[in-house]
Amino acid sequence: MIDMTVLGLLGLLTLFVLLALRMPVALSMLGVGFVGTIIANANKFINVGMGADQAWARGWKIAYSNLAGETFEAASNFNLLVIPMFVLMGNLAGVSGMSNDLFNAAYRWMGHLRGGLASATIAACAGFAALSGSSLASAVTMGRVALPEMKRYKYSDSLATGAVAAGGTLGFLIPPSGGMIIYAVLTEQSIGRLFMAGVFPGIILTLLFIGAIYIVVSRNPEAGPRGERSGRAERMASLGRAAPILGVVLVTIGGMYTGFFTPVEASSVGAFFTLLIAIWRRSLTLSAARTVILQTMNATATVFLIIIGAFVFIPFMSLTELPADLVILLTSLPIGDVGVLLVIILAYMFLGMFLESMAMLVLTIPVVIPIAIGLDWDLIWFGIIIVIVLEMGMISPPVGINVFIVKSIAPDVPMSTIFRGIWPFWFAMAAMIGLLILFPQIALFLPQTIVGG
Repeated sequence: MIDMTVLGLLGLLTLFVLLALRMPVALSMLGVGFVGTIIANANKFINVGMGADQAWARGWKIAYSNLAGETFEAASNFNLLVIPMFVLMGNLAGVSGMSNDLFNAAYRWMGHLRGGLASATIAACAGFAALSGSSLASAVTMGRVALPEMKRYKYSDSLATGAVAAGGTLGFLIPPSGGMIIYAVLTEQSIGRLFMAGVFPGIILTLLFIGAIYIVVSRNPEAGPRGERSGRAERMASLGRAAPILGVVLVTIGGMYTGFFTPVEASSVGAFFTLLIAIWRRSLTLSAARTVILQTMNATATVFLIIIGAFVFIPFMSLTELPADLVILLTSLPIGDVGVLLVIILAYMFLGMFLESMAMLVLTIPVVIPIAIGLDWDLIWFGIIIVIVLEMGMISPPVGINVFIVKSIAPDVPMSTIFRGIWPFWFAMAAMIGLLILFPQIALFLPQTIVGG
């Protein structure tokens, strides 16, 4: 017999060991959750006087039943249709040249300012995030467009690469966010309400990033020289070319916020309109279509496998009662609600140094959500904070995934230079978290105003 809390701690330790050995996070959670469910149930039956052989047989039976049931529940969840649709939408936007039009429009309006190209990169990343919902797609797509331009204007490598790496993280916050979708499914929150909650924080964080660039170039003007000033006709023409993108975002996201579409319908409509634009531009060749379909299937399968792993792992954690014990421990500390929140944020920052953001999200939800519920926090507001902390992990050394993405695009720039360039943006994210703690309505105003509650 084994204490349930000890079993939970052993399960987490085993999970981290498997991750350190480079085993995929989905399979790690699936394996630990399955084996842990067997042990936890067998232990429970032995405690009530059942024979060991019969108890272990019952444990295996329950574990298999849980594996089959949770897999079917995850795969048949209607709300998860938004994932392949928004991924498809982002991939179609990439092959149709929309990203180039976005960057060109931002450059025409902001490029003549000091650090304007870096600011234009942030603005374009924010726009592309509203199409793709992926931080990696935003970093890769905009990096390929923006980095050569910043190199041509002799921007410092640290500012140029830092702006691309940080700008890419906006894809995790600005709707439609893949991270928010998974958070919503795992916590049984409304996807639409989470998307609404991400609007104002996404806009404010974009402005904070641009403010961080302004501070950097004010201290070192050579880091971000001014570009060419575009005339009014060029600016308006660039907006005209970017109009299809803005139209798709307006129809998709606007229709969802006004209640005309559900999130699932909005994702399908957005993907359909993006497909029409790609066909109209004659950019969707057979080769490009094949690439888009394969990339969409690969990304969707990866996300669904992670969700299935989480659906198996979460019931195991509930059986061990470890989350409940943590709730009791943290709520008994004399540090108040804000103190507990800061402890959680610091724990996320630490984990972000070693774990990929999606993995960290599904691993920690079973532990932190009971704490949030126990302290009566609004889970929509808490979800936005978690998403921003995960964004910080995307650019934190030594495993900031967006930094490695930028490194693959700019192989001549040392990793140390890229990491040096992300710190102004990292502190901008920390400031955004501070604003959300002080003013929760930044995230809650839209959901409460439009949906109510």
